[in-house]
Amino acid sequence: MKSTLLKGGAAIIAIFAVFILSLPTIMHQAGLHPEYTGETHQLPAGMRALIVTTSHGVLNAAGETTGDPTGIALSELTHPYYSFLDAGMQIEVASIKGGQIPVDPSGLGRVMISPEDKRYLNDPILLAKVENSLNIDNVDFTAYDAIFLVGGWGAAYDLGYSEVLAQQISEAYYGAKAPLMGSVCHGALGFINVKDLGGNKLIAGRAMSGVTDKQVKELGIELTPMHPETELRKAGAVFESQTAFRDVFATHVAIDAEQRFITGQNQNSGMETAQKMIAIMVRK
Repeated sequence: MKSTLLKGGAAIIAIFAVFILSLPTIMHQAGLHPEYTGETHQLPAGMRALIVTTSHGVLNAAGETTGDPTGIALSELTHPYYSFLDAGMQIEVASIKGGQIPVDPSGLGRVMISPEDKRYLNDPILLAKVENSLNIDNVDFTAYDAIFLVGGWGAAYDLGYSEVLAQQISEAYYGAKAPLMGSVCHGALGFINVKDLGGNKLIAGRAMSGVTDKQVKELGIELTPMHPETELRKAGAVFESQTAFRDVFATHVAIDAEQRFITGQNQNSGMETAQKMIAIMVRK
């Protein structure tokens, strides 16, 4: 009897160990960080992209200053960054306050980490850009062909509140380069207060995507001050998304009729969003 119990216990432990080892593959097959299999392009020399991130690194409720560490979702930086880089673009990285960009440590766990994230960990150039990002106050947004806003829970605390970011994006939108505007997940919050020349919301009536209220609720992180789906709808955007049994496994990219705003739903959408931006730049 004792021998049978020991064998049964060993079998259960072995099955559990196999499950743990297989978990990254299971999550990937379920939809987390899908492989991009669409078209890729090379851009003419000299084209530039600006990637903008949060400077907020604490997951705290209103009125509180302490909480779990957060910041950018790492893949939402690395997937567009390497897409732009491999297409031949020059890339600068800026944040709301400049300096070190907070990186959500959960993105470095063995289940969440992606090949691009591992590339980042061995890339002294991007590591240095994250360690010492530009301050958006000191960046000429009109000098870029593409502007991309990174998500992550930290973005809920500052991107949508930054008057400087909204003004910079508005000026770039009407500038001579007419850059494409991209975002992923919470990054879309950086667009909600951008105004057109008449003082109206620039994204009103445009197809836009960002993390869904359903995903926020499913993950149990509702304490952040802004939720992209809610705020995009308030700003008059035509919100688009896909759903799954859990939205963390869904993905969608929305492109407005003018093909100026290309926005990805969540952490699974960054690479496709960037590649669609590149394809539009090639056609233009």
